[in-house]
Amino acid sequence: MPAWAETIRNLTVPLFMGFSLAGSAGAQTSDLVSNNAFRVCADPANYPMSAKDESGFENKLADFVAAKLDLPVQYTWYPMATGFIRNTLKAKQCDVVMGYAQGHELVLNTNHYFTSVYTLIVPQDGDLAGVEALTDPALKGKRVGIIAGTPPAAHLARNGLIGKSKGYNLVVDRRHESPATDMLNDLKAGEIDAAVLWGPLGGPLVKTEYPDFKVIPLIKEELPPRLFYRITMGVRQGEKVWQRQLNSLIRRNQDEINALLVEAGVPLVTDLGTEVMEISN
Repeated sequence: MPAWAETIRNLTVPLFMGFSLAGSAGAQTSDLVSNNAFRVCADPANYPMSAKDESGFENKLADFVAAKLDLPVQYTWYPMATGFIRNTLKAKQCDVVMGYAQGHELVLNTNHYFTSVYTLIVPQDGDLAGVEALTDPALKGKRVGIIAGTPPAAHLARNGLIGKSKGYNLVVDRRHESPATDMLNDLKAGEIDAAVLWGPLGGPLVKTEYPDFKVIPLIKEELPPRLFYRITMGVRQGEKVWQRQLNSLIRRNQDEINALLVEAGVPLVTDLGTEVMEISN
């Protein structure tokens, strides 16, 4: 899995196996998933996604799912870096990762429960407030903040913006370093003119802490790499019954999940990343 994909999951939730399965299927699935708690693998310092004080939107989603199951939430905390899945989900310390980018072999993905996109963040009253794409000539000569190695960096390079860009570290221990917050603070201080961030990071941070900024979903980029990603819940490989239970829960409660995400400030887009979803909260 590329490092940027590890970051966005979630950047990036098994359910209670309320019935026993006969034969080998039960041995392959239900005996590995706790029926006493909703056991979540999470980063303790990945706000606005997850946080040890349970203030992140993934924490609120975990509460929502657990309430549907009438189970308490139980966390296994581990930094979202190399070894996260190996030391949490695969070690059977927990049963679900609440946010995981679709399509990687480290986990078995549920159906996606939202699609989001990278965003351009600018002062809402500034001269870049009308920009809708990284191809816009208004960005020429501007200093743009970018997380090094993430997909939008290729777009900046293609459009001649990388030379003056300011890079921020991709793989960090968020207990000690917060690139997204550092970038937005630099934007507020005028050290950069714009910031490019994964929507589920940038959107909630702007909503709660930077009210003078505008979040622009980058849905108009036509060339690769793509900037939108479908986010799932990740469970252990082979736990197909558990996966299907989660899929059912997501399907039945999609409207409430959408409302929770919108309330948090997460920009939601259609499955193909071409339109912003208008959802009232």
